[in-house]
Amino acid sequence: MLRAATLAVCLAVLPAAALAAGKTHTVTIEGMKNNPQRLEVAAGDTVVWTNKDVVPHTVTATQAKVESGEIAPGKGWRFVAKKKGEMPYVCRIHPTMKGVLIVK
Repeated sequence: MLRAATLAVCLAVLPAAALAAGKTHTVTIEGMKNNPQRLEVAAGDTVVWTNKDVVPHTVTATQAKVESGEIAPGKGWRFVAKKKGEMPYVCRIHPTMKGVLIVK
């Protein structure tokens, strides 16, 4: 009986754990560009923007209500993609810097 209860708990937690253990992707901010500029990920994946420029940048997606705040040189910002669809973003400080995150 105890084994059955333990198995039931493990199976109930497994989907949430599998979602939380998604892949990690990196966007490098360097030379006033996001690389890659277009990134496809699965729901539950994590995206890390790493700033290799000498000035701060942001990841700002107004429609998705996503705002990283300033990412200092040498620092990064993590985002877990939850909602499926396209998330266009810009650097609020340098609006010519654009990218698109596509969550499948």
